[in-house]
Amino acid sequence: MQLQLPRRTLPLDAPAVMGILNVTPDSFSDGGRHVDPAAALRRAREMAGEGARIIDVGGESTRPGSAPVDEAEEIDRVVPVIEAIRRELDVVVSVDTMKPAVMRAACAAGAELVNDVHALRTPGAMEAVRDTGAAVCLMHMQGEPKTMQHAPRYDDVVAEVCAFLAARIAACESAGIARASICVDPGIGFGKTLEHNLALLAHGEALRALGVPLLIGASRKSMLGQLLGRAVGERLPGGLAIAAIAVWQGAAIVRVHDVQATADAIRVAHALRRARET
Repeated sequence: MQLQLPRRTLPLDAPAVMGILNVTPDSFSDGGRHVDPAAALRRAREMAGEGARIIDVGGESTRPGSAPVDEAEEIDRVVPVIEAIRRELDVVVSVDTMKPAVMRAACAAGAELVNDVHALRTPGAMEAVRDTGAAVCLMHMQGEPKTMQHAPRYDDVVAEVCAFLAARIAACESAGIARASICVDPGIGFGKTLEHNLALLAHGEALRALGVPLLIGASRKSMLGQLLGRAVGERLPGGLAIAAIAVWQGAAIVRVHDVQATADAIRVAHALRRARET
């Protein structure tokens, strides 16, 4: 398995860690720590050294209740960081955005993957990805970040999320985006209750049946607080359990804050999966 990038491929025979780099003042876990480009680059170096193969740079928080950021401000936040990472580190740089103008600016600066919580539904987003040749991660979200946790409802969350992602894959292909450049994310915590999140994580095989690489992002999220009664900074063991189980079920990319510990956990899970298969 691999993901086609603009000028190279990202091998996914072994699962990849995507390190989270929020250059925002208000992200739920690390808001404000990496707003300065020099601090952001230091953190990117750390994550690359710990085993991150992808660095996901975000300039707008998508935590529940978050407010939108002006596109010019978002560009000012992410572009210098992307340029600095690409100059120094041999990692894939992803941009976490739903805005077409930010996608284009970030890809011009060196981003190779667009990580879109809105699954390219914003007018112009599909064309931005197609024109830049970037790979894309399509995420499922019920509602919008500001209101998504206001009583989300599903009849069958696994079936509905799979159907949504299948439709978005088809829409991308119809627009000229190659299937080989697409991965998907069920959107843990995005318009979902604890029960919805658990159902999706327990049925990774249904998501893998979509036929493109599967990304799972549950690092430090509120579902772990609900399950364990732990504060944000105390959720690593629960996150490692989710990461390992996701890889056991076939996830190709795991998006996390704690890179080194996760890289170790998923390496073990992947080795066990391969032993079972052979």
